[in-house]
Amino acid sequence: MDTNLLAKKIPFRKMHGLENDFVVLDSRQKEITLSKNEIIAIADRKTGVGFDQLLIIQPPKKSNGVFMSVYNSDGNRVETCGNGARCIAKVVMNDLNTNEIIIETLAGPIKASKHQNGQITVNLGKIKYSWKDIPMSRKLDTLNLDFGIKDLPHGIAVNVGNPHVVFFVKDVENLDLTEVGPKISSDKIFPDGANVEFAQLLSKDHIRMRVWERGVGVTKACGTGACATLVASVKKGLSKNYARVSLDGGDLFVELSKNDEVKMTGPAEYSFTGLTG
Repeated sequence: MDTNLLAKKIPFRKMHGLENDFVVLDSRQKEITLSKNEIIAIADRKTGVGFDQLLIIQPPKKSNGVFMSVYNSDGNRVETCGNGARCIAKVVMNDLNTNEIIIETLAGPIKASKHQNGQITVNLGKIKYSWKDIPMSRKLDTLNLDFGIKDLPHGIAVNVGNPHVVFFVKDVENLDLTEVGPKISSDKIFPDGANVEFAQLLSKDHIRMRVWERGVGVTKACGTGACATLVASVKKGLSKNYARVSLDGGDLFVELSKNDEVKMTGPAEYSFTGLTG
């Protein structure tokens, strides 16, 4: 572990949403500053704590809620995180004894609410479809992207707070994500990289999906990826505007409203607490 990190004994919560796991730091009372190398050190699953994303709860900038900063395990900051938002919502709603909260992110505000069964719904806001908003390096048809990879169908790119490209395939279980995922994620058409989803339509309201996340790799679940997949299937006329999305870690329930806002419902769980360093 980074020797500079050893002096920083920072309390953390380890949480997960369908095994998409997070280290959650709370800087509402005291500012927390970490270098890229320190974040990578905490992310190490052998010598650190290990995570897909690092989430920092910060004081709000505009609302009465909180601000969520998100870092991938490669140390780079990203715009937002759907599963992470549910975890942050659980922490803050428990702290404030409320069933609703606003989570601010670089991608905009997320409205979160808690159900009696413990499930949490997050409204990730309006979906963006234009090539500039994905973002992409040049103008292309975002609903029909050809990457020239054998046997890979055309992809659908959408922005759900962060960039995604979705491919509907015949057999998602036997697809080698480690081979195809990084090629698409790092393609020069995506200047900020992209999360890559491979999906199989099981019925009009049930989708199987697996994911390669930029800056992380294969993960058990991706909340914004599940949302992107449902949105892509609706735009291509493949499914209803709501569906159960089955990921490697479990199921999320996603709905696209008539005004193009997307809502996702799923669990948020505590794993353990500790100190970094």
